[in-house]
Amino acid sequence: MTNTKKTFIIQEQIAWESAGVDIRRQLMGWNKQIMMAKVEFLKTRAAAGIHTHPHTQDSYVVSGEFEISIGSERTVLHAGDGFFVDPDIPHGVVCLKPGILIDAFTPYRADFLPDN
Repeated sequence: MTNTKKTFIIQEQIAWESAGVDIRRQLMGWNKQIMMAKVEFLKTRAAAGIHTHPHTQDSYVVSGEFEISIGSERTVLHAGDGFFVDPDIPHGVVCLKPGILIDAFTPYRADFLPDN
C-alpha cells in the first residue's frame, strides 16, 4: 500500500483518477484507520449508483447540488450540507448541479488504491 501520510496535502500535486462516468477523485490522504477523498461530479446526472461498503462514511458538500439516497431516505443537499452513512447501508448520489464532495472513510478504502 502506498501511503500518502503527509503533513501537508497540496491538491496540485495529487493526480485525479476516474471514479465513474463524469466523476473523478483525488485521494487526499490516508492510513489504515482513515481516508479522505475529494470527489468531483463533472456533469448533471453523473451518479454513484446505490451501493454498500463495510466502511463508515462522512461526506461534506463543498459545491454543487446532489440528491442523496441513504437506506429508504432521500434528500437534496447543497454547499455546506453533509451526510453520514453507517457501514453496509445502501446509499447513492445523483448530481443535480456539478460540484464537489469531500468523503471521509473509516477504515480506509483499500479498493480505492491503485495497487489493488
